[in-house]
Amino acid sequence: MSKKQENKSCGFRTTIGGQALIEGILMRGPERQAVVVRGPEGLVIQEEELKLIRDRYPVLGLPLVRGSVTFLDSMYRGVKALMFSADYYPEDGAAEEPSKFEKWLDEKLGNEKVEKLVIGFSVVLAVCFSIGLFMLLPTFLASFVERVTDSVLVRNLVDAVLRIAIFMTYLMAVSRMKDIRRVFSYHGAEHKTIFCYEKRLELTVDNVRVQPKHHPRCGTSFMLVVIVVAILVNTVVFALFPVKNVFLRMLVQLLLLPFVVGITYEFNRYVGGHDNPVTNFLARPGLWMQNFTTFEPDDSMIEVAIEAMKRVIPKEEGKDAWGA
Repeated sequence: MSKKQENKSCGFRTTIGGQALIEGILMRGPERQAVVVRGPEGLVIQEEELKLIRDRYPVLGLPLVRGSVTFLDSMYRGVKALMFSADYYPEDGAAEEPSKFEKWLDEKLGNEKVEKLVIGFSVVLAVCFSIGLFMLLPTFLASFVERVTDSVLVRNLVDAVLRIAIFMTYLMAVSRMKDIRRVFSYHGAEHKTIFCYEKRLELTVDNVRVQPKHHPRCGTSFMLVVIVVAILVNTVVFALFPVKNVFLRMLVQLLLLPFVVGITYEFNRYVGGHDNPVTNFLARPGLWMQNFTTFEPDDSMIEVAIEAMKRVIPKEEGKDAWGA
């Protein structure tokens, strides 16, 4: 199989997507979500029907608005699944006793409310970390260029280079961590299984194993496009409305972020739903980035991905088709 062909989906494109977890995989279809984790005593499975907030409030499903809503929903569900998978991760030594604060929270709020509180806090923390590291920090560092030149173009160029450099450095650094490499191998199993399903092949370990591990519709690509779109939007906005104060620029960037995420989401939907020289070219940077976030899985990881996939395939054929 040639390099050009290996990352190319067949005619059918599914909206089913997933996320690699600690010794497991989350798969999400149009109707159901499944988390499958390999525990000490075998596979542990958690399933639930999808109830989306935009189904109750149609305005949240409008173009440019749905991007941020979908992103936050995916973050919440992803963190929840990650915490679930962590419960089955083998640890050395005896389990730690809950602290007095944890016991107090459990008594006052109940276990379910405490879990929601922890998940919500984790999502906020993750979003703040990403925004701070990949957006605000480069802007702050780029502001020192103003001591050398007043050129807005030069400052924006330095800002752009720093954003991409920090993002790349972060990915390369975490990909070298042993435990993270296993998570990224499950990421490869997820991609291979989706490719196998899109090719209408039987979901077996042998059929999945030979599929490419890089997929054009991947979350890694989304993060990269968010950074690129943010660079373009900020360049245009600050060229039209120059802002000297670096902290005010940071505030403007935060206000623009929902718009940036919305554009990115619509861009990914378009690229994911079309197969032509232009969209294939636009997908290449994201595919290249997957060299750092996607590794070859072993057969046990593939088994987990297959089990997760089978549980979210809709009964009505074609309901998960891209653009359906």
